[in-house]
This record gives sequence, C-alpha cells and structure tokens, in this order.
Amino acid sequence: MTDMVQARQLIDALGAAAREAAVVLAQTPAGPKRMALLSAADAIAARTPDILAANARDLDFAREKGLSDAMLDRLRLDGARIAAIAQSLREVAEQDDPVGQVIAEWDRPTGLHIRRVRTPIGVIGVIYESRPNVTADAGALALKSGNAVILRGGSESLHSSSAIHACMVEGLRAAGLPETAIQMVPTRDRAAVSAMLGAQGLIDVIIPRGGKGLVGLVQDQARVPVFAHLEGICHIYADAAADLDKARRVVLNAKTRRTGVCGSAECLLIDRAFHDRHGDVLIRDLLEAGVEVRADGDLARIPGTVPAKPDDFGREFLDMIIAAKLVDGVEEAIAHIRRHGSQHTESILTEDDATAERFFAGLDSAILMRNASTQFADGGEFGMGAEIGIATGKMHARGPVGAEQLTSFKYLVTGDGTVRA
Repeated sequence: MTDMVQARQLIDALGAAAREAAVVLAQTPAGPKRMALLSAADAIAARTPDILAANARDLDFAREKGLSDAMLDRLRLDGARIAAIAQSLREVAEQDDPVGQVIAEWDRPTGLHIRRVRTPIGVIGVIYESRPNVTADAGALALKSGNAVILRGGSESLHSSSAIHACMVEGLRAAGLPETAIQMVPTRDRAAVSAMLGAQGLIDVIIPRGGKGLVGLVQDQARVPVFAHLEGICHIYADAAADLDKARRVVLNAKTRRTGVCGSAECLLIDRAFHDRHGDVLIRDLLEAGVEVRADGDLARIPGTVPAKPDDFGREFLDMIIAAKLVDGVEEAIAHIRRHGSQHTESILTEDDATAERFFAGLDSAILMRNASTQFADGGEFGMGAEIGIATGKMHARGPVGAEQLTSFKYLVTGDGTVRA
C-alpha cells in the first residue's frame, strides 16, 4: 500500500509538471522545437561512450533476469544504433511542424468561415519495454507535436534510457524550453505503471510499447485512452502470380532481418499453384537460414520442417520460427489472415494487379503491402523520422504513430458580427 501511495504521489508530481509544460509547448513555434531536437541529437552523438556503458549494465541485468535473445536484441545498443537514434532526431527536427496545420476550411451561407486545425493532445504517457531508443523516439515525436511526455521504460533498460533522456533534456535546455516537457519515471517499481494508468486529468493518452503481457495489462487497467497494438502477427502470402526472385528475397528478409520486432513475419502462406510451379524453394530458403519452419499439411513432408500445431497459427514467435501453410488462392489466404491475424501488417507477393487489389480490399489490417517485406512496418521507413508504435485500433491514430498522429484538432470559426437567426 505504501508503494502504491508513493507511486501515485510521484506520478501526480510528474503529471502536474507535464501539464504546465504542455501549455508552453502548445504555443511554442517550430524553431525552438527544431533546435531542441538537433541539440539532443548532437548530445547523443557526443555521449555515445556513456550510452554504451549504460547499455552494458542493462544487458548484464537483463541476462540475469533470463531475457530471451529476441528481447536482448531489442535492448542492445551499438555505435550504429546510437547513430541511427541521433539521425532519427534530426529527421524529426526537419519535418513540417504539424501544430496549427489547417486540415480543412470552408465557408457557410451564414457568413462564417470555419477552419479545422491540428492541435496538441496535451500530456502523453509512454510505457515501454527493452528498447531504449523509444526514449528518444517518443520524446522527439511528443515535442514535435507540442505535447509533454512522461516516459516509463522497462526495468531492464533503465540505465540506457536514463542516459538518452539526459541528452533529450540537454536539448530542451539549449532551446530554452521547459525541461519537464520530457520526463522519465525514475524507478523500476511497477506500481508506477498502475499509477500512470489511473492518472485521469493528468495524462491524456497512454501508449504502450512492448509485448502482449504489457499491452494487455495497459488495455485492461487504463482509465485514460490508449493507442496500442496487442501483437504483431504479420502474414506474408506468396500468390500464384508471385515473381520467384522477389518472393525469395522478401520472405527471407521479412522473417530473418530482425526477429524481435513487431514487423517480423510470423506466418507464410503459399498458394498451391505457386508451390506446384516452384516447389519447396521458399521453405528451403528459410531452413537454410536457420529458421524453424512449423509446417502444415503437405509442407510438413519437407525434410527439416516441424509439424505445425493448431496454436502455431495466430502466434507471435518473435524468434527464428515461422508457421507455414498452403492455401488455395487469395480468398483462402484472406480468410486465414482474418481468422488468425492481429490487424498489424500483411504482405502479398504477386504480379497480378487484380489479386493485389482483392487482398487490399479484403483485409483491414493497419498496414497492407505488396511485394515488400513486412519489416518496413516502421514509422522511420514511412518517412515519419520515428514512431512511438504501430496502432491497430480504428479510432484516431492507426498504423505508425508519428508526430501528426499525436495531434487532435480544434475548429476556428470567424464571423463579422454574425448572429444566428
């Protein structure tokens, strides 16, 4: 009980400071926000050795906790990943400022002129696991969109996230913006998560970034709105009209580039006509790359595969494992994805325009692709510079959540002594 009381007091203090900062940020022009992000990027680049040292401590802690290889990969930083974090901040800095953008405007017969313009949401709460880069991505996107943010990173990434957060604060300081615009919960105590989820009136929206357990907890307990996806059960479908060379490249990349990200392909559907024409090549490619293929039906006869169990379909492995199945045409592929998918990302491999359009029309996942790897399900790859996560709900934000998705809107109505009859 004492822990919960202390956690609520901590979140109340952070939330009150964030609300004050949000008022300032909502009125801050683009220039100071750009300066803050560029200064933070410079600080991250300059402090790379310190960030790596902090990350080494986190990796030691994570190994002691017994984290999986996929989770360790999410946590691990190196020089290239830190350089990418800094570059992401620079890209966000150079984007158009969404605040104040006119979404639509029109005139009414009454003489009123009406504009719908983008406005910040207010205070964003981000709860995440493992990935220390979320500290920079979330801070940057919140700042760009005029929002204050409270960050609660995973216990295993505390040192790395703290080192990156210090660079973000340095950027705010350099631009003369409130240092409380980007705050980090300074404790591993899980009571702080519960306190954030109940912080009505202080936090306007919660964004969880992590595994099924974390996201499910947030969706079950949050008393404030949530942008989230529960799982990234991504499918890739090799149609009868798929180009073999393209299919081989895309399938391997979709599964093996990074297995611990939510855009990793978890199920391969192969059209029976494609298989009759090209044989087992896609499965053999995966096996030779070290992927465990859990195969259904005729595919289970391929040497080296493992017979699939029913619950292997609709499962997020986040590992060098993929489920595979033959289907008879695009309609059966669509039906399978509807039954087992999580509305995250699906890709069709085909040279047939009509089949591709049928796939796009028949599914309602947040991201649908053609002849492209599901690993592109990423805000940076969409030109957003960064993302806080992939939202699979249908209200407000959907797909990669970038700066623009962290805005709401208001109506600005202008008259000329206009009165209503």
